[in-house]
Amino acid sequence: STCACVEYYGKALESLIKQVKIMSIHGKMKHKRNKIFTAFRKLPGGILVCTDVMARGIDIPEVHWVLQYDPPSSASAFVHRCGRTARIGNVGSALVFLLPMEEAYVNFLSINQKCPMQEMKPQTDVLDHLPKLKAMALSDRAVFEKGMKAFVSYIQAYAKHECNLIFRVKDLDFASLAKGFALLKMPKMPELRGKCFPDFTPVTVNTDSISFKDKNREKQRQKQLEQQK
Repeated sequence: STCACVEYYGKALESLIKQVKIMSIHGKMKHKRNKIFTAFRKLPGGILVCTDVMARGIDIPEVHWVLQYDPPSSASAFVHRCGRTARIGNVGSALVFLLPMEEAYVNFLSINQKCPMQEMKPQTDVLDHLPKLKAMALSDRAVFEKGMKAFVSYIQAYAKHECNLIFRVKDLDFASLAKGFALLKMPKMPELRGKCFPDFTPVTVNTDSISFKDKNREKQRQKQLEQQK
């Protein structure tokens, strides 16, 4: 749903899936966007992590799956997203992830877009990758900061959903969501002010001590810390 989520999960997938080419694209990339898109089209196989910047007006041959991790902000965007697969007589599949409290969206799409859907049963043989993502955040401040930005941007985008009777930000399980983003601590933001999260356990490490792997960025950060002191 957001550029920050693309940046974070693109980075995460790169570390988790080694044998597959992972590429990321979003609206803020500007000049790099066409280069990435062209390179992805030439690949024999791969995964493109993207925002709705890729939802319409583009053609990538033989897309087998469109995975909609975040439900789109508009019903028409859902159909455009699905349309990236099964093009020109080909067969493809589209999957959208919904929370139990969001299931009314299925009926909404069926009525609004004449788009019936089938339920896909949850997979049972899933692996828990969250410890690895947490370890990445602990070893590189860039990953830690990307995760925090992605979480904040996700909640802000969720709050602006056009179907706000179905997608109610006040009903979100913020603790579970933070765990899903492999956060080390809860960020400070208006939506979380005054709330307690007994189901979320922050790390005991002082996150200010997490350094950037990029030596130049870390040098700059240390310089700023000294100025603040």
